[in-house]
Amino acid sequence: MTGSAGAADIVLATTYGWRGRQREEPTVAHRTFFSFHYERDVQRASVVRKSSQFKSSITPEWIEASIWESAKTTGPSAVQKLIDDALVGTSVTAVLIGAQTASRRWVKYEIDESIERRNGLIGIYIHNIKDWAGNTDARGTNPLPSGYQTYDWVNHDGYNNLGTWVDDAYDAAH
Repeated sequence: MTGSAGAADIVLATTYGWRGRQREEPTVAHRTFFSFHYERDVQRASVVRKSSQFKSSITPEWIEASIWESAKTTGPSAVQKLIDDALVGTSVTAVLIGAQTASRRWVKYEIDESIERRNGLIGIYIHNIKDWAGNTDARGTNPLPSGYQTYDWVNHDGYNNLGTWVDDAYDAAH
């Protein structure tokens, strides 16, 4: 996505965090807002998306690109409203950090709004996830303010730990 409206995608998922690794049942559901640079990172973000399909602890609700494109075409106020509406009812925001995520206008807005709403906030580096051609990417700059936890999807086993990360982010904010 190009233009002044930015290129974050909006993703919501309800994640059921796991309090401790010994727990066999999910504890609290945390509706989670995901943000990433759509054009550059959609392939890597889809790995995160697909992993959630196989987890009973995660019920994803992805806002399709066509809705984002429509809002972007309408103008910045429509994009802002789409983001604001998507954040309603969320308790955690996860920023999927790719090579250029930190430079995206709407990612900064989403982070600022999430902090204002007192959402838990985490960053997940996705540069080590291979794209469809088998390539990884450069590690991007962390767009989160200092003090917020970040993880690497590959090196920290995001497939098995996403629920715990979300739970921990929620706990840190509350």
